[in-house]
Amino acid sequence: MTLYIDADGCPVVDIAVKLAADAGLECFIICNTSHYFDRPPARTITVDKGADSADFVLVNMLRAGDAVVTQDYGLAAMCLARGAVVVNQDGFVYTNDNIDAMLQFRHTSKKIRNAGGRLKGAPKRRVEQDENFAAALGGVLLVNK
Repeated sequence: MTLYIDADGCPVVDIAVKLAADAGLECFIICNTSHYFDRPPARTITVDKGADSADFVLVNMLRAGDAVVTQDYGLAAMCLARGAVVVNQDGFVYTNDNIDAMLQFRHTSKKIRNAGGRLKGAPKRRVEQDENFAAALGGVLLVNK
């Protein structure tokens, strides 16, 4: 198993890298040129800016059984199709049973924004979210190692 982190806008990179290192797993941080990450022992892959460029690099590197950290529902769906285990930054584990509802939510939200509507942004991150993420990803890494 390898851990891949969709690092653009991800608040749990350090936690994920530590959990992968503790489990003795290889870890890749994928980001675009708007971000800089240097978190040994993880390896960072920086891609050009562009719609979903980091996502496509990540998906093409995946093998069945790998783990991915992302908050992007579209990327999560592609990773699930490749047989990966996918966890979001709050510890929610995406599955084939829940991804369709997540994609529908994303589509509806985009329609609202395109029509000029506004959606409430995410509240300030809480310690409990980091704890939930660490517990979920730690469980995934141990079970699937």
